[in-house]
Amino acid sequence: MGEVSFGLFDWIDERDAASLAELYDTRIELIRAADEAGFVRYQMAEHQSTPLGMAPSPSVFLAAVARETRHIRLGPLVYLLPLYEPLRLAGEIAMLDHLSHGRLDLGVGRGVSPYELGYRGVDHNGTKAVFGEVLDTLVAALTENSLTAGGGLTPRYDNVPVQLHPLQQPYPPLWYATTMVDSSAWAGEHGMNLVGLGPATDFRACVQAYRAAEQAAAGRADRLNGHVAQPCVGLQRQVVVADTDAEAYAIAAAGYPRFVDSFSWLWRLHGDGRTAARTDLATNHATGTMLIGSPGTIRDTLNRQIDEAGVNYFALSFAWGNLAPEQSQRSLERFAEQIMPRF
Repeated sequence: MGEVSFGLFDWIDERDAASLAELYDTRIELIRAADEAGFVRYQMAEHQSTPLGMAPSPSVFLAAVARETRHIRLGPLVYLLPLYEPLRLAGEIAMLDHLSHGRLDLGVGRGVSPYELGYRGVDHNGTKAVFGEVLDTLVAALTENSLTAGGGLTPRYDNVPVQLHPLQQPYPPLWYATTMVDSSAWAGEHGMNLVGLGPATDFRACVQAYRAAEQAAAGRADRLNGHVAQPCVGLQRQVVVADTDAEAYAIAAAGYPRFVDSFSWLWRLHGDGRTAARTDLATNHATGTMLIGSPGTIRDTLNRQIDEAGVNYFALSFAWGNLAPEQSQRSLERFAEQIMPRF
């Protein structure tokens, strides 16, 4: 087994709290604890118009986190590029990289929900081309002193002076999230860090496509993320760690219904039942997409998934649904003390 690293992933989904400010405060407390415990990064999703994402501006939340932490890397997973004006986003990225003293990881994506995009006038079926143009313009804005780009599906820029550049050169490491084999190959072609979902055995095909494309494109001058020597390829998992398997499952079962409600809320609003297959606790536990159990049980599951999928990174969600903040904190502490050192 090669080196494996662990980070945090967060939707900042709605839960029972006295206020939204309390939700933000308790999340930042958890991130500070992860920083002190040695987790390598904190990554947050971007969601719009849904209780699944109560922090719809990743830049704003990450700016707050940057000033409350010292070592942990930070980033969106992902910015929904079809929703952004690229020159403005480039300025936000440069600011965040300096505010965090070079700890920003730059996740980019197209967006999975047609409803979130549709509310903002973006056709989900046409996002591939828009994503590509925004990404090209964004990279140019981060690396050049004068920007001339766009004009097809995005705004046209002609010799626009660029005053801000990231601290990390040429730009922060790029990340991509997908469970599709063809998209994984594209990420591998550009050496992007990759995170996926689903059972480890299913994700193995994505990893194989990624590795093959990565090897074929090695040394190519036009590939993105060429400054990252060893990209992370990993899986996202929800986690509850307790002294016993039974205790952990009871905690997860109590908190999970609220997460399911947030996760599927916007889809159900449109009469779309496609999320139902992904929200059964027993199934997710059995297939390993949720890590629920004692430290020993979770260590064994992680070892098995590393072998099955060929990954070197896990993005772990300790706070979700109606888990109490102290339950999330305790799971994180147990994981850091009793699981991480074994890897």
